[in-house]
Amino acid sequence: MQELRDLVADVEAHAELAPGDEERFTGYALMSLPFSSGHVLGLRRFPVTSVGPGYTSVWLRNPVGAWTIYTTVPADVSCPRYFGSALESTSIHDIGITWLDDRSFTVMIADEVGLAWTVRLAATRMTRMMSGVAHSLPQAFWRNAPFLTMMGAVAGPALRAGRIGMTGRTPNTQLFKASPRRMWVVESSTATLGGQDLGAVAALPDQERLGDFWMPQRGIFMIGGAAFDALAPDAAIVTTAAG
Repeated sequence: MQELRDLVADVEAHAELAPGDEERFTGYALMSLPFSSGHVLGLRRFPVTSVGPGYTSVWLRNPVGAWTIYTTVPADVSCPRYFGSALESTSIHDIGITWLDDRSFTVMIADEVGLAWTVRLAATRMTRMMSGVAHSLPQAFWRNAPFLTMMGAVAGPALRAGRIGMTGRTPNTQLFKASPRRMWVVESSTATLGGQDLGAVAALPDQERLGDFWMPQRGIFMIGGAAFDALAPDAAIVTTAAG
């Protein structure tokens, strides 16, 4: 059986977009990870997309609830294209992902952001079972909104992660559909931001969401993809919250 690091390397080298007319992304992500400080971190790495170059982004929620997305490419071809209206800010940075062993990696933003984040992942009986089912499903299932709604309702309690929304509307109003094909959970993690230790991994008192996208209360790492409504040619892309 391939180790996780090898699966990720295969995604980096050979990722392909799913068929369709939507705006599509393929890669891997740590959906969200809450800390005792009240911060939440998330990671997206999409080597291929249908809207622009591959990119990496880090999502950050601070303890007062404001969201920032750091990305390696412009906002209009990365995550703020869909979530920008709910953000306090977004900016471009060099973001490094380094695998330390078969199940551990670091995420670094070494400029004024000063993020140093280490994550160790694990497979559980439930993630193995769900990955086996998800990996075997035909592509048509991942475009079926009722199926995705049902799957999210099952996955949240099964993974002890609170609510999980696999389809719905983003803050910028586009319909999204997630397609996680393989899953793992965060076994342990540490992070510092601008020299501040974010504390232990700990669920928030109230689960966060951006639009219909719920941030899991437990760290869920996935390999797979996502699809979003294609924007009309003259549609405005909101990349920051209204002030």
